[in-house]
Amino acid sequence: MHPSIVFTLIVVILHIGFFFIEAIFWTTPKVRRLFRNTKEEAETTRVIALNQGFYNLGLALVLLWFLYTGNTHAMMVVLLFLAGMGLVGGVTAFWTIILIQTLPALVAFTLLWLTSHP
Repeated sequence: MHPSIVFTLIVVILHIGFFFIEAIFWTTPKVRRLFRNTKEEAETTRVIALNQGFYNLGLALVLLWFLYTGNTHAMMVVLLFLAGMGLVGGVTAFWTIILIQTLPALVAFTLLWLTSHP
């Protein structure tokens, strides 16, 4: 399997994981500790996290569909979008988002770009 596909699948898996964290497990003690939220803060932001989780799931499924259909250019657009949103998250929330979201998306984008532009 080509490295660009592997990294794209890693991005898909990460965003499915983000969905579970944000949409399903947001108010659990482990996730509250991860995001440094109190029980009250997690309850207050639960609906926002649910929405954000479904956005992440939707983007993962869109990326998977483009991978399945071989639409490399659309995959590259989604990967750049995810990298950009990771930068926003890294600046506004936790800097580690840049490592967890932006870096894998940029690696996948770069590998796809190098493959499609020899």
